[in-house]
Amino acid sequence: MDIQVLNCIDECPPEQWDNLFKSRYPFIQHRFLSLLESSGSVCADTGWEPKHLLIEQNGKPIAAMPMYLKQHSWGEYVFDHSWADAYYNHNLDYYPKLVTAIPFTPAIGPRLGIASGIDTTEFFPEFVETLQNCAIEWNASSWHLLFPENSLTKELQPHNTMKRTGVQYHWINANYCNFEDFTDKLASRKRRNILKERRTANQKLNIKRLEGKDITPDWWEFFHIMYQRTYIKRNGTGGYLTENFFQNLGAVMGDQIMMCVAEEEDGTKMAAALFFFDNNTLYGRYWGCLREYDFLHFELCYYQGIEFAIEQKLSRFDAGAQGEHKIKRGFQPIETHSLHWVNHPDFAHAIQRFLNQETLQIKQYISQSCELLPYKMTTK
Repeated sequence: MDIQVLNCIDECPPEQWDNLFKSRYPFIQHRFLSLLESSGSVCADTGWEPKHLLIEQNGKPIAAMPMYLKQHSWGEYVFDHSWADAYYNHNLDYYPKLVTAIPFTPAIGPRLGIASGIDTTEFFPEFVETLQNCAIEWNASSWHLLFPENSLTKELQPHNTMKRTGVQYHWINANYCNFEDFTDKLASRKRRNILKERRTANQKLNIKRLEGKDITPDWWEFFHIMYQRTYIKRNGTGGYLTENFFQNLGAVMGDQIMMCVAEEEDGTKMAAALFFFDNNTLYGRYWGCLREYDFLHFELCYYQGIEFAIEQKLSRFDAGAQGEHKIKRGFQPIETHSLHWVNHPDFAHAIQRFLNQETLQIKQYISQSCELLPYKMTTK
């Protein structure tokens, strides 16, 4: 195999990259990764130095993987700060590290594109060895694969990697005809609460969903401001994504974007929530509001998304990381996974012990959380 390291995604032609993945998953597409880089959101200065892998055999591309050399652990949503602290306390460097992920995007999806006809039993051992050699060459402590599909996890786990289990909350479409059909499957008290929240949110605001070209530049300008306000409120920063990213997102990815917006009766913009979608899944990403309204967050970020998923016949709605409050609104706890290779044998052993304990706790939590789902007992 001939290994090429791409210092920016545009070193690979878009059609070549996308043909290897063959996926409508929005965040692995060349145009999305390119916009992250060209907008200045992802670069060495922000701690995400592109080191994408393009693998050729006999002069033809056979595989590709996004990868970054990182100087911190922000924007990943698989938290390893305690591992970095342990390295520091032993006078060792945890950073840089290698990460295969979609920056700022905790959404399960493809992370490795492979051409058809490749014998994976021969490919994967050599591929993992290549990843480990890259980490050693670049003085990285480790390599991390975040939010991969289950099939890739199963393929790579036997090759000297450690699996970590996490939890998210996804809404599953049980072939509902409309939103009322969904709420009819809920216990009566839970159904009444959801309908009350929707009525309250819609009393004083005009709420609508926009797609593609209907998301005008003034909405993108407003949304960037809301995005920044949300992050300032959350952690005092302006967020990871630049204004340039949002200014160009509609033109680059408009065919896979929906924005749910809220206006007052005089047309004053009040709030907006941003979604991506493919053939199967709706992905809730960011939101922000100019002024607080009761239950507006739930209406824009969850109920409108559920309604859209039903209308588009999407099988799943991934509303983003964290949020136990999603459970009583019909979102089911599911396992997420990541894989980790740590070069230092003693730390690898200690981390594996930690992961064994953490996995048991996560599985127990998921089991207990499922008992809180709002569905009637007959359809639970």
